[in-house]
Amino acid sequence: MIARFGVREITRNFNILENYDYVEIEDKKTHDLKGLFVSAEFLDEVKNFIDKKIKTKKKQEIDEIMQFVGMVNGEFGELKAQDIKSMKKEK
Repeated sequence: MIARFGVREITRNFNILENYDYVEIEDKKTHDLKGLFVSAEFLDEVKNFIDKKIKTKKKQEIDEIMQFVGMVNGEFGELKAQDIKSMKKEK
């Protein structure tokens, strides 16, 4: 089961979380989503999903940065962009 509760509701009665698979926590005043409470039954699956997502994001950021590393080290010197791309493909 799924539900949406406000922060005050949860702090007043924490036991209401026991009957749900996950609960969306929202600010009732602004209707902004503040977080997600996941039952212990799904905890490992959610953790694995989040870890994979974080690793993928970090890898993308590193890949974006690494494309400029050769230029900073002076490895490519005065080569044109096409030559640099062909050299990277060969590696």
